[in-house]
Amino acid sequence: MITLVTGGSKCGKSSLAEKILDSVYTGGKFYIATMIPYGDDALDAVNRHRIMRDGKGFSTVEKYTDIHEISLAENCGILLECIGNLCANEMFCNEKICFPTEKIISGVKKLSQYAEHIVIVTNEVGCDGFDYTAETQLYIKAMAEINSGIAQFADNVIECVYGIPIILKGEIPC
Repeated sequence: MITLVTGGSKCGKSSLAEKILDSVYTGGKFYIATMIPYGDDALDAVNRHRIMRDGKGFSTVEKYTDIHEISLAENCGILLECIGNLCANEMFCNEKICFPTEKIISGVKKLSQYAEHIVIVTNEVGCDGFDYTAETQLYIKAMAEINSGIAQFADNVIECVYGIPIILKGEIPC
């Protein structure tokens, strides 16, 4: 089963994603962390998420790009956090900007082959209506395509708004 959890910044997506995976899966769980910890704010976020997961049976896999290279135990539980960081890492880690839509979608599909249940955290980045630089517009476009692509094959799509889960597709599997 695949569950996509989306929403704005600091809206409770991570807590909801953990709650979902904890409620539907009791075996070996993997947390795939995609945020490169640049700076104090990033380190604070990483530490906050580590504390949230402490004692919950997660094995952490830090993989900032190329998630298709990850091999995990069969029938595991996976929490992938987050598509927004992964997309930025893939797009901007080299001198030349690349468009990672298909790479990320196929990587998620490959990971889902290992998982009994995978919960994917992503961000809603394209609804504020502001004009941005060309690079940022490309990022917003890539995120829209990735989120839409994953939502098409996901069993459940849930938007988190102010800590409240809104079901867009399927159900809350807990």
